Amino acid sequence: MTETDRATALAAEPSEHTEPDPAKADLRRVGAHPDHWYPVALSRRVRPGKVLAATFAGERIALFRGESGTAHALEDRCAHRQVPLSMGVVEGETLRCRYHAWAYRGDGRISQIPYLAKGDRRPPRGVRAYPVREAYGLVFVFPGDPGRAAATPLPHLPAFGSPRYRTMTYSRTVRCHYSFMHENLLDMNHQFLHRGVVGRLHPELLGYEADERSVEARYLFTHTGGKRNRSAGLLAAEGIGGGTADVMTIRTDYPYQTLDLVPENAERPAFRLWAAYVPEDAEQRTCHAFGLLMIEKPGIPGLLQVAWPFIRRFTERVFAEDRMAVEAEQRAWDEQGEDRNHEVFPLILDVREVLRRNGVPLRAGAAACGSASPCDGARLADGVRGQE
Repeated sequence: MTETDRATALAAEPSEHTEPDPAKADLRRVGAHPDHWYPVALSRRVRPGKVLAATFAGERIALFRGESGTAHALEDRCAHRQVPLSMGVVEGETLRCRYHAWAYRGDGRISQIPYLAKGDRRPPRGVRAYPVREAYGLVFVFPGDPGRAAATPLPHLPAFGSPRYRTMTYSRTVRCHYSFMHENLLDMNHQFLHRGVVGRLHPELLGYEADERSVEARYLFTHTGGKRNRSAGLLAAEGIGGGTADVMTIRTDYPYQTLDLVPENAERPAFRLWAAYVPEDAEQRTCHAFGLLMIEKPGIPGLLQVAWPFIRRFTERVFAEDRMAVEAEQRAWDEQGEDRNHEVFPLILDVREVLRRNGVPLRAGAAACGSASPCDGARLADGVRGQE
């Protein structure tokens, strides 16, 4: 994809994007590929000596932190009676099932069965352990082939921890397929939704590029009138860059998404957003959005600290409006049983291809389930996940 505003081509090719292509897989039936690092919890929520329940695409995970401070992730079931290990008790570096006190090491192996006697039936080896890494205040797990975990990098976020930026962390459940979230952030033509918060904004697509794994779009944002929330101005460094137009660069780099906003006349982004949308249920109709909003510190000492709660309130309101829209999209898909979207924006058609190409098909059982009737035991396509 060359740098161009492809939207001008729509008039010349009106039939190309007017109907859903029946030959292509319904994107809402495509699962997130498990061979990546996905955040499943905030690090501060996995407290020493405690257990926290998490999920990835219907797989229940028990997170616990041993006395050494190391975080571990195990399949959330005891190999004995299938009772969730997230109900268990941490002892040193082991997790003990609350029911019969079977103890598990961080690698999932059983370390003790208190009443096991010589001659008793041989017990199972243990449960699945997930590779774990902690970074950016998040606990990441690798739900795919564990043999690929070491060679798969975590996202690179140079602004996180930089003295120039302060980070605001988000963790919210959204009742929609993760693809709706990618589309929402990339398609900035929906600013009418936020007119009560940011006033009237005119987004102009400057161009975009796409390849096998990513789509990057650049917009010029101009405030054309209406009341603008003061926190929006603070977030966009209004009065620091001295301009009224911002350049926003948004990128889906599978499976993550980033957004950088550079005010007019500024040398660096006023803020940088990194986001991951982690499917929670097996049918992947619900996702958990983790976000890191890295905001540049202004030249006036203490100004950002004073503005922090107002910026938080502003961003939460914008997110709530976006969540309202994407959850409505998911409800329409649930009611219709298929994707009947008539998309006309080439940028979104391309990001759908990236998500479709890099994802994995859901098994028929999971794809057929509706959000009102969860599927027990539904999993991603056979052969995708790593074995214990």
